[in-house]
Amino acid sequence: MKLIVEADGGSRGNPGIAGSGTVVLNADKTRTLREIAYVVGTRASNNVAEYRGLIEGLKAARDLGATEVDVFMDSKLVVEQMSGRWKIKHPDMKQLAGEAAALASAIGGVSYTWIPREKNKRADALSNVAMDAAAAGKPVGPVDDGGSAAERGPDLKCPATRPSNWNGATSEPTRLLLLRHGQTPMSAARQYSGISNPDLSALGRDQAEAAADFLARRGGIDAIVSSPLNRTRQTAQSVATRLGLEVEIMEDLIETDFGRWDGLTFAEAHESDPDLHTVWLSDSAVAPPEGETLQQVHRRAKKAREQLQARYGAANVLVVSHVTPIKSILRQALDAGPSLFKKVHLDLASLSIAEFYADGPTCVRLVNDTSYLDA
Repeated sequence: MKLIVEADGGSRGNPGIAGSGTVVLNADKTRTLREIAYVVGTRASNNVAEYRGLIEGLKAARDLGATEVDVFMDSKLVVEQMSGRWKIKHPDMKQLAGEAAALASAIGGVSYTWIPREKNKRADALSNVAMDAAAAGKPVGPVDDGGSAAERGPDLKCPATRPSNWNGATSEPTRLLLLRHGQTPMSAARQYSGISNPDLSALGRDQAEAAADFLARRGGIDAIVSSPLNRTRQTAQSVATRLGLEVEIMEDLIETDFGRWDGLTFAEAHESDPDLHTVWLSDSAVAPPEGETLQQVHRRAKKAREQLQARYGAANVLVVSHVTPIKSILRQALDAGPSLFKKVHLDLASLSIAEFYADGPTCVRLVNDTSYLDA
């Protein structure tokens, strides 16, 4: 996979307050995959900041699974040194160039092209964001993705709002990012689709790509798990391709078995079994004909969550599943009763976030976010 990296860096004082900016795009520059503003320090040079912008770009490209990268920078020095046409004499530059070269080697093929500053405005703007943050006392490291709060979405590290301040947690959480699959022809027709196995529709594929773009920009995902059904596997694979991760299949994340109601609309299911359908809507211990109760789904979703927590510990795990298993995991995090199944709405391709701590506390960070589908 080929990606584009645009990078820049600056220093107010040279040496002085320094920051770098990096933009990672797909090969035809139609999608922005990462925006990185990075605080370099308070006594660093322009060249050091420019190298840092390159390094952060190559790291991001590697994490996204790139096998080929075209780098564009307005730093003649960095471009010529990394291309092997200029010698590197300064010790700091040698160290940074070595780090960049190692990343480039891990990727496979990296080219370097000089561009004028006016064609590198996005990276330059991000470097100024980083310098402003450094001047305000932000420590060395990434600031954020340079976008608005709506574009950034939830911070996977959540450092400023760690619930240990109020719920007594002493450990780092297993953070489950709960992504519902995209649209299928059955969901478009408002049919019950439990263990039936339709593929994503054209819109569903677009929704999966939009979610993948959003999650790739955020980064920080350590693993991806999915229900075994096609619609979830296809949604999960869109994200996995961007992040360079494998998709693990978990059978217990499958949707409710709606039995003989599978493939029927709400009205058709009610017409076929009016009394049972009415009772089923209010009692999670009642099953559809030849189907599965919501309580049964809850028990296996709890088993899946416990397995993920034991296996991954303090990590960010993307869980691609269906309405009922996702609601079950939210129910576990909220310590809520079965009425939650009827009181929470989850849109197609929506994202929710729940945290589970090894020492007991839980936290829900987000429910039913679809803002990235409108981007």
